[in-house]
Amino acid sequence: MVHQYKNNGYNIVLDVNSGSVHVVDDVVYDIIPIVEEGLNTDTDTEAIEGSVLEKLKGKYEPSDIKDAFEQVIELKEAGQLYAPDIYENYIIDFKKRETVVKALCLHIAHDCNLACKYCFAEEGEYHGRRALMSYEVGKKALDFLVKNSGNRVNLEVDFFGGEPLMNWQVVKDLVAYGRSLEEPYHKKFRFTLTTNGVLLNDEVLEFANKEMSNIVLSIDGRKEIHDLMRPFRKGQGSYDLIVPKFQKVAKSRDQMNYYVRGTFTRNNLDFSRDVMHLADLGFRQISVEPVVAQPTDDYALREEDIPTLLEEYDRLAVELLNRRKEGKGVNFFHFMIDLEGGPCVAKRLSGCGSGTEYLAVTPWGDLYPCHQFVGKEEFLMGNVDEGITRTDIRDEFKTCNVYAKEKCRNCFAKFYCSGGCAANSYNFHGHINDAYDLGCELQRKRVECAIMIKAALADLEGEEENEEE
Repeated sequence: MVHQYKNNGYNIVLDVNSGSVHVVDDVVYDIIPIVEEGLNTDTDTEAIEGSVLEKLKGKYEPSDIKDAFEQVIELKEAGQLYAPDIYENYIIDFKKRETVVKALCLHIAHDCNLACKYCFAEEGEYHGRRALMSYEVGKKALDFLVKNSGNRVNLEVDFFGGEPLMNWQVVKDLVAYGRSLEEPYHKKFRFTLTTNGVLLNDEVLEFANKEMSNIVLSIDGRKEIHDLMRPFRKGQGSYDLIVPKFQKVAKSRDQMNYYVRGTFTRNNLDFSRDVMHLADLGFRQISVEPVVAQPTDDYALREEDIPTLLEEYDRLAVELLNRRKEGKGVNFFHFMIDLEGGPCVAKRLSGCGSGTEYLAVTPWGDLYPCHQFVGKEEFLMGNVDEGITRTDIRDEFKTCNVYAKEKCRNCFAKFYCSGGCAANSYNFHGHINDAYDLGCELQRKRVECAIMIKAALADLEGEEENEEE
């Protein structure tokens, strides 16, 4: 499968199955689909060349067409173009693999001090009552993780909510307990913290900088947008309180190992302005993501918004490139993809690992496939005392991959999103092996922009090297 597109002056060709990316001239760009058509009809190389010459006659010089055709065939023979799909053959063995748990999302607090309008957790309650996780439940969760992690050494634990700083002492105590398990069990914990920043202070920051591998800071961008969607329960905005705190976090961590994470809605279809606003505030690690909401919500993204959003991603990509050239580069989460050698097999097939390698734990110790399934009783998998009791749910998630989703089979982006979010699929279609269509449109555009940025940065690096010489 080959995907071709033009973006910001570049002719880009992605060979989906090999992961190879090529930036080509107009002649090669026009030849590639003709060759692919010929290969699909089992026509021999000489006949394909004749077809290429005939179809492009008058548009390019015959000698240029022949040279370009030879380049295309060389790429094919090198396995970098028209590569076969070798991954579907792994599916049967992949389904049989032993499942180990490598990450937990600890819902340390089913409570929150904000009332964000788009919150899937219903102000931290997750379709239930407010509660804080006890130290005892948290200990059992870490014990469960160690026991079910097999030979895996590196384990991840995210302190999540609600707002985890509302249960800060338990967070600290669980970090200490986790550290006590590392040496005797030959494990290494990587702790992360997701916070809205309201309760962030110097003591929290000092501890987090010592113990947390990453900190996720929730902010939506411009003051008017943030305060509209992330107010306190009495209605006042939270922007002015959290911004200086977040700036202090970013500076204290040398602009690494954190990111500010925002959500854009129908209220800010011009979300590139929010990304740039966050960059202007001094943040260098930024994620601003589309809201996932039901059509009845007034802030929900609609199908009619897609053209505007696609243009906005293109605009953002160019703006980020310009800032990079000015020495003011930032990392935008959705434009960061690894093109070296293509995506790894495990990620192609397993995606985020929800329900298998990654689980969410409620304050009562219940286990769910991920934080977005918490409160949906049909996805209750077990608890930290008894472990996984619903292995059928785990097995269902184990088989959730791009080959199980009909919409993914012919999508060029399938090996970069690995089929998308299972929770979004369930919420919009009633089962996990479908795809959230609006999200797919945006994901495809993000992949295209990310590849274009890689191409442009390669050009920029080449220019800088030439200047040095």
